[in-house]
Amino acid sequence: MRSPRGFTVIELMVAVVIASLVILTAHRILTGVADGARAVTSARESLDSRSNARRWLKATFLSLEPPFDGRVDRATFTSWQLSAGGWFEPHTFSLTRAGQGFVATSGSETIQLADSLVDLAFDYLLEPGVDTKWVREWISPVSAPLAVRVRVTGCGKRDAGCADTLLFLIKERG
Repeated sequence: MRSPRGFTVIELMVAVVIASLVILTAHRILTGVADGARAVTSARESLDSRSNARRWLKATFLSLEPPFDGRVDRATFTSWQLSAGGWFEPHTFSLTRAGQGFVATSGSETIQLADSLVDLAFDYLLEPGVDTKWVREWISPVSAPLAVRVRVTGCGKRDAGCADTLLFLIKERG
């Protein structure tokens, strides 16, 4: 009888199959983790973008100065914004729909506030009280409305059927 000096072909094939299965399983697990991480990152970026847009809009409306030109599809006004030098400067903004996005433009600067919109509409509050009225246009060289209501349909890439109403108060008059 001869003593075995190595592995048989069958033993080698079994070892290769087992190693292949381990590698395939590890690949699927790591791919799933990477896909999950990408999905979480995308959701976080979308939420951050929406939160930052709302925060920017709130601060911009609270520092608004007349004249104010508000239409159903856009609003144009002057607002005090923090400059790179650390002080506040007046900037004239126009809030409009550009393609499928909700943007704020000031000169050559454009700020993307939302994307994948189906519809965008503005309303303006006349006076406080129970019998208050919202109007579709506000054109005044000396005053601004008490509040601006922004109605957005299609709030994001995954929410094409979403509808959202944003209410922004204007600083006190006088």
